[in-house]
Amino acid sequence: MATSTSSESEPQADPQAEPRADAEAAAATGAAPPEPAPRRPRGVITDEGVARLRARIGVPEPNPRPPHYRLPGADAFRHVATAYGDDNPLYAEEDYAAGTRWQGLIAPPPLVGGDTLIGEDEVAEVPADRRDLMKGDPLRGVHAFYSASVREWWAPLRPGTRVRRRNALVGVHDKVSEFAGRAIHEWTGQVFADAAGGPLSGQYKMMIRTERSKARARGKYTAIEPAPYTDEQIAEIEQAAAAETRRGALPRYWEDVAVGDELGPMVKGPLTVTDIVCWHVGMGMGLYGVVPLRLAVENRRRIPGFYHRDELNIPDVLQRVHWDPEYARRSGNPTTFDYGRMRETWLIHLCTDWMGDDAWLWKLRCEFRAFNYVGDTQWLRGTVTRRYLAEGDRPAVDVELTATNQRGAVTTPGSATILLPSRERGPVVLPDPPGGATTLTETLDAIIDRFAE
Repeated sequence: MATSTSSESEPQADPQAEPRADAEAAAATGAAPPEPAPRRPRGVITDEGVARLRARIGVPEPNPRPPHYRLPGADAFRHVATAYGDDNPLYAEEDYAAGTRWQGLIAPPPLVGGDTLIGEDEVAEVPADRRDLMKGDPLRGVHAFYSASVREWWAPLRPGTRVRRRNALVGVHDKVSEFAGRAIHEWTGQVFADAAGGPLSGQYKMMIRTERSKARARGKYTAIEPAPYTDEQIAEIEQAAAAETRRGALPRYWEDVAVGDELGPMVKGPLTVTDIVCWHVGMGMGLYGVVPLRLAVENRRRIPGFYHRDELNIPDVLQRVHWDPEYARRSGNPTTFDYGRMRETWLIHLCTDWMGDDAWLWKLRCEFRAFNYVGDTQWLRGTVTRRYLAEGDRPAVDVELTATNQRGAVTTPGSATILLPSRERGPVVLPDPPGGATTLTETLDAIIDRFAE
């Protein structure tokens, strides 16, 4: 599996995805705080720390939070799709979906994975013989940036399916970064299966660990000033949104696609706090279990380090950098900003609108290279770069993807592989899980082999 090159622009920091301090991580799982690990240099990447991190590859561990949807059904499908602006009836209208090749509702791709969205842990606790190894952070104090995501889907998720998941570190790559010297690319993997054990999907997330201070890393964003839109600019954006089309029930046959064909454009924005609120309605509140009122008091006792006082001395979550402009400015940004995963779902939306309901989104990769601030508009585009038979006999296309803001900066480059129906070969044949795996353990083992340097 290829990883990001070290010459890329500095990745986006995402507080919702950054590793926690030792006691905080224990609190997030509901466990007792771990015993103090052997003292190691703080904030420094050492060979010993990297070796200890690598020793954790493949060790299964539970997810920090229970799934937002334990038994996702038609309503969950609709809420998740709406959260990223997709109203495809394939995910929401039973009568429509019954007439498709899937013969019923299937989940929108972003639901099948996505941190805490779905999946009950196959492994309830770290194996006893690995607990000492898993204590603490081998790179304690080394900063983390959520930089890239790779996803793949092997089978549709149907309503009412109880989903299982398995989680582990899958890769640790030692890199030299132009912006921060030595950098560790830390890949975690989550794989998901249906109640019968059949693998559904995988998601692999890359955190870049660097010694460079966050203050220096964020300094370059202070020069960005949110600018108001003219009435004409808003009208242009709305006109572009109205012109977007969804392929839907009309098959896009493999034989009709050529290298150079374009996807989009699709417009997302101008981003508002309302968009972020609606995102959370469908996607939940993420790894830290953000909740209101009395439940928030209990959560604060569980993970006190995740709460800071506001200007009224009221404790509130660090995650409010996504909706509290003043707190975002205190973090070194000009205003609030989205989650990298939002733009990932937008690129998924671009692909599914283009490919049609008879096709299958197999793989998607994206990198989070810059912030997407409230007030920013992202223009999503794609280009077919390859048309071929994948795995010998599956008609497929590869596409390059970009999300570019109104300032002309590419915030989220990506790529995807899409399986298309064929006039000659017939309907899409779903891809096999990696290595022909039939269990989550086998699937994760195959993923680890991919990420080996």
